[in-house]
Amino acid sequence: MIVIVGATASGKTDLAVALARTIGGEIVSADSRQVYQEISAGTAKPCRDRAGRVGGVPYHLVDCASLTETYDAGRFATAARAVVAGINSRGLIPIVAGGSGLYVRAFLEGLSDLPPRDEGLRRRLEAEALAHGRQHLHERLRRLDPEAAAAIPANNIQRVVRALEVCELTGHRISTLWKNDKEKLARVHLVPTAAFRIDWPADDLRRRIVQRAESMWPGMLAEVRGLLRSFTGREPGFKSLGYPEAVACVRGELGQEEGLRRLVQATCAYAKRQRTWFRHQIAATPLAGRNPQEMLREALALIAQGPSRTSNAQPLLPASCRAKA
Repeated sequence: MIVIVGATASGKTDLAVALARTIGGEIVSADSRQVYQEISAGTAKPCRDRAGRVGGVPYHLVDCASLTETYDAGRFATAARAVVAGINSRGLIPIVAGGSGLYVRAFLEGLSDLPPRDEGLRRRLEAEALAHGRQHLHERLRRLDPEAAAAIPANNIQRVVRALEVCELTGHRISTLWKNDKEKLARVHLVPTAAFRIDWPADDLRRRIVQRAESMWPGMLAEVRGLLRSFTGREPGFKSLGYPEAVACVRGELGQEEGLRRLVQATCAYAKRQRTWFRHQIAATPLAGRNPQEMLREALALIAQGPSRTSNAQPLLPASCRAKA
């Protein structure tokens, strides 16, 4: 298995397709927005043929949810592991590519068994902290779960609230669940044969973002204009990057030039967060951003050197590809 990550507009899909065609692979999209069937113009969703292929390569986990659905990392991780197993069973190489970092990490490392958030309970605890002070809430946590209280500063109200929330919802200390999770996640952890992170200089990446935003913006407006005949614009899928601005423009609440400016601004801010996150959260070899063929040559050369020392995987490339690399 190969993993390719990077900021938006960094060229992940182009590299993934080139790599899949070279080594005999199929692509698993790790993009939280490309899952939505009804939106394409603003998601950089590649054009697929009727068989679901991009450039002749099968491309999985796009168009698998409706705008009305909430799609999360847990749902993705379950689906991606099943797809990857299927690709492996066909004797091909899965290439997981995308910019949704939490999705990639959930797929590789598994997910915690901690319960989902309870918004009503959280509001009650936050109101209690506001009325009586953060130290009051932290003292209650100390009585219920001394180990968690020692690990969480009183000023970190979100983590204090989460620890108390878990205690109330499950009847168990969150510190105990942390230990159980650590053991469980160690058992389900997947180690890719190779993982790459595409890195562009910040100025170059911004230029790519601006160019792409300008090219996609008219299509986004047309797409949203059609969607608002059937949807309210408040569905989960409309939270995708740039779509709130497009909805506001179509409704006459925002000028189109200002909408595009906000799209670029939001995308650049998102890309900055992605770059920081991937550098610290996903173990991956950096690839300098450039044209897909040059990145492909570097990736093949790195793969040909053999699997990671931490991996039990067998060499990925057939001898012919290793010779070319």
